[in-house]
This record gives sequence, C-alpha cells and structure tokens, in this order.
Amino acid sequence: MQDADGDWIESTRRVVGKDCLMTASFDLHGSLSRRIIDSLDMLSAFRTAPHIDREQTAQRACDMLVRCLDHKIRPTMVWAPIPALMPGERSSTVYEPAKHLWGQLPGLNAAPGVLDASLLVGYVWADEPRATASAVMTGTHPELLKKDALCLARQYWDARKEFKFGVPTGTLAECIEKAERLTTHPVVISDSGDNPTAGGSADRADALAALLEYHVSNCLFAGIADRPATEACYRAGVGATLTLKVGATLDPEASQPVEVPAKVIFLLPTSDLPERQAVVDVKGISLVLTARRRPFHEIKDFTSLGLDPTSFRIVVVKAGYLVPPIARVANPNLMALTPGAVNQDIVHLPTNKYRIPSYPFVPDLKWKPFTIISARSPQES
Repeated sequence: MQDADGDWIESTRRVVGKDCLMTASFDLHGSLSRRIIDSLDMLSAFRTAPHIDREQTAQRACDMLVRCLDHKIRPTMVWAPIPALMPGERSSTVYEPAKHLWGQLPGLNAAPGVLDASLLVGYVWADEPRATASAVMTGTHPELLKKDALCLARQYWDARKEFKFGVPTGTLAECIEKAERLTTHPVVISDSGDNPTAGGSADRADALAALLEYHVSNCLFAGIADRPATEACYRAGVGATLTLKVGATLDPEASQPVEVPAKVIFLLPTSDLPERQAVVDVKGISLVLTARRRPFHEIKDFTSLGLDPTSFRIVVVKAGYLVPPIARVANPNLMALTPGAVNQDIVHLPTNKYRIPSYPFVPDLKWKPFTIISARSPQES
C-alpha cells in the first residue's frame, strides 16, 4: 500500500457519502495525495515544529467544519504539491527560514474568503509518490486561494537550500567527545536516527555502545525499547545485578544488541505490561529500558522514574530536535547524526522506486508551482 492515509480517508468518504462535509488535521510533517485532497472538504496542519499547537490545530479544523455547516458553505480547497523533501530536524519553526514561512500563515488565514492556510513538509523517509511538501489553502475565494497557494509553494521552493539543523551536529563520536570537553551540564545529545516519534524503532543500542567505549559516566540514556530486557529487570527486582542483552529486539536485522552488566535501580510501578520501564546502572550510565517504543518529551517522563535530568553531566535521548521542556534544560543540545530508520543522511537513502523526482535527490531539478483543486470543491462538481 502506497497511500494508507488516502485509503482510509477515501474509504470514509464512501461510507459517509458525497453530501457530508469532512475535515481533518495533519502533522506538519505529513504527506498529502490526490486521493486525500479529493476526499476531504478542508484540512488544517500544525504550524509549529516542535509541535506545540496540536490542540489548536484540531480546534481550527473543527471550527472550520462548524462554520461551514452553520453558514451552509461548501468550501474550495486548493493544493500545491512541492517536490522538495527534508528531514523534520531541518524544518524547525524555531529557526529560519521555517520561522518566517509558517509565521505568515495566521495572517493569510485572517483574510476574507480564507478559512485555513497550511504548509506541510512531507515525510522524507517514505518511498511513496505522495512524499512531497505541500501548500494548502481552504476557503470561499478561489482566485485568492490559488494565488496564496502558489505564493507559499514558490517561497518554500526558493528557500529549499536554506533549511539547516538549528543546533550543532556531528557523528555520535564527535558529539560525545564535545560533551566530554564541555564544562556545562546537562549536555543533551539527540540520537536522531532512531527517533521513535519520526518512525525509528527506538531499539538501537549504538549510542549505548559508544558511551561505554568512551567510558562516559554520570550519564542518563533514555531510553531503549527492549521488552525482554525490561521484563528481565522486573523478574530480578530492584537491587539485583544481571547480565542483559540490550537492543535490536524490534528490528533485529538493522542493528546489533549490546551485552552489559546491569544493576536494577528502579522499576515503574504499573500493572500495564506495555507501560513497564526499568532504570538500570550500566558502568555509570543510568539506562532507561522500556517495554514499548516511546519518547521522553516531558520532565515528568524522567521524574516518574526517580530521575532528574539536570543532575547528570550528559543526557542522551532518542529524538531529533528537542521539544521545549527538554530544550530548556539542555546546556547545550548536540544532535548526533546516527544510523537508523530515520537517519538524517537522506540523499543516501536506498534507491527510490516510487517517489517522484524531488530535491535534494535531483539537485538541479527545475520546477514551476501549480495548483490542484479538490474534486469536492464547488467549481469541480
């Protein structure tokens, strides 16, 4: 299946029928397709990365639907696909050019005849024809919507080479070496290639192996998804010492486990097996093991395990850019360009079979913006 979202949205349209208005909210890093556009009447996407506007985006999508129902509006939706892709870590709206590109959307949204203005980065790691960036305008003024969609698409395309990582980057070894030299703390290192919120398996132990190789201590690593190792800790109990094989349980073909001596420090009290988490000491590294893939985005994710991230010299998290609660304590943040399902070296991804020609895979690609009007729009009926 090359378009799972399109499949279920199109299926929903068949169930509810042509007379029912449908809205949807999207991740800023989502990819759209003609099937999606032709099945929906309206949509709204996140305007922040890190995503701190989830609720506001859902509210916009719902408010737009209610407004159309109350005023018997059948909106027009205009889509401008943009053949440029990048990892989310280069599209943080904290930094330019994304800060300006997404920052202008509320102003466009406020214009008469506009119900929503959205800009999406797309998902670079999906080898699918719909893997593109997108500008989408929804409203009641078709010509204005088309003009704005074309303008957004052109601005995005013109800025495609300007998107950069917002923090210092390097190999895992370079980041560890730099962290060891710094006198500030906590230095937060992002294990970006295995970020579970981007699609990583979160079971890779490469970072753990590197930390051990460099004899790093006073370090917190959160965390590695390894249900067998987590369960072994629960069976052993707090205070027990055991030998664990950590990592490579979800995607064993992609990486290798690391065998370590571990002392169980903490076990999260829970009767929900998938929510189990264990903290073990591995040669001075406080390692969090989890029964399922999960991020560590909030300070409470650590404190619930008896951990204070600010007390460690080095903190390693499986993430790309840091979400605000963790970014605020990072002193500083370093992004390790690590291997994994969502590694940042996108130009060397496996050969594409389905993705349309796009930048940077075709570095000299020539392109002119164009728009597609949803088949649900009044003028297309």
